[in-house]
Amino acid sequence: MSVLVNKDSKVIIQGFTGSEGTFHATQMIEYGTNVVGGVTPGKGGQKHLDRPVYNTVSEAVAKANADTSIIFVPPAFAADAIMEAAEAGIKVIICITEGIPVADMVKVKAYIQDRDCRLIGPNCPGVITPGEAKVGIMPGFVFKKGKVGIISKSGTLTYEAADQVVKQGLGITTAIGIGGDPIIGTTTKEAVELLMNDDETECIVMIGEIGGQLEADAARWIKADGNRKPVIGFIAGQTAPKGRTMGHAGAIVGGSDDTAQAKMKILAENGIHVVDSPAEIGLKVAEVLGVL
Repeated sequence: MSVLVNKDSKVIIQGFTGSEGTFHATQMIEYGTNVVGGVTPGKGGQKHLDRPVYNTVSEAVAKANADTSIIFVPPAFAADAIMEAAEAGIKVIICITEGIPVADMVKVKAYIQDRDCRLIGPNCPGVITPGEAKVGIMPGFVFKKGKVGIISKSGTLTYEAADQVVKQGLGITTAIGIGGDPIIGTTTKEAVELLMNDDETECIVMIGEIGGQLEADAARWIKADGNRKPVIGFIAGQTAPKGRTMGHAGAIVGGSDDTAQAKMKILAENGIHVVDSPAEIGLKVAEVLGVL
């Protein structure tokens, strides 16, 4: 079992024929992801990377039974691309685009609220279920199949955590990069819930960062849910100066509870195994799973 994407996912790329879409679609196809086509308005009927190009997402759904989309569309048009995918009936929408205006994402969040779809991102590395599907920009070779789920606001720390887990002789069920923007489709708590309910996932790595309340909300839910599976937590930005955006648009300390130290305290109080450095993630996972 896996969450969000697997070998049966029928994936399309929005922004298929652009440079980013082409590069990452090639990587995804080489990985073995079931890419059934892509969307570039005005280029419908053509072939690209030996896959059909459609003018609209609804056409891709009708003709290729697409159920998953990954979006490589410039920031000015990305919100419309997300809403088009939701309107067409795509179940899993993964938006890689960075720099989408917050006002646009407010509209997107309201638009998809009552629709049967799951948005991951924006400003995220995507989702990977090792050996089955890579729907994102992560280096696939780092990820090996196993029993540890990963949730992260940071792309690079997703890969780092996966690499450490694999080097401990363990592996990954699904890794989800939720994105670092102020408004994202799937929260830390929602991603944790997906992995908590996945039979194959025995342990969860949760990587957060300064800014916002997502990690605190997730930690409180984990405790209320009975701490069913061990969770290893890390919060990035421990040395960040207060009041300054760091890296991600959402990584800005707005109050005393938004700091890395405050979040780490909340995580620990709710039964999460907190590490002080990303270098300790792999060892802590091995320790809590009893393989050391």
